Amino acid sequence: MADKDPTTAAEQVLAALPDWGNVTSQLNAEVAKRMEVTLSDLDCLHALNHHGPATAAALAKHVGLTSGSVSRMIDRLDAAGCIERVRDPGDRRRVLIEPTAEGIQRVRAYYTGLAACTLTDLADFTDVELATVLRFIHHVRDNTATELARLRTTPSESK
Repeated sequence: MADKDPTTAAEQVLAALPDWGNVTSQLNAEVAKRMEVTLSDLDCLHALNHHGPATAAALAKHVGLTSGSVSRMIDRLDAAGCIERVRDPGDRRRVLIEPTAEGIQRVRAYYTGLAACTLTDLADFTDVELATVLRFIHHVRDNTATELARLRTTPSESK
């Protein structure tokens, strides 16, 4: 069954989002493959770059992994030279996972071209338009996180 053509601007935006999400997922998968890490590993590096050093438990929460899976992820990223384990200066008993400059630079290198194109595209928008775009992105991110949490806590439907 084919969807009807979107008519309103809101319907057109909604219809465009899946293609954007899919191509972004494919880009991230290709970057992970080239870095010889998994998508979860790449998500972890993003979280560390965005939020700063974190405990293994906090990383597990950020990327949606179990404690055993996050331990293996940390080992892979350590072996790849992307993270290091450091003592928490506030509590020497705790270990924080911190991205290495090399790891962050490796990730950034893959996104440099896209970032440059995106900045060029954004230059065509006014500050008011950009504020609206940013507000939309925040809403979509929050709604997506809410839906993800709902799906993770709801039993799967069997066929």
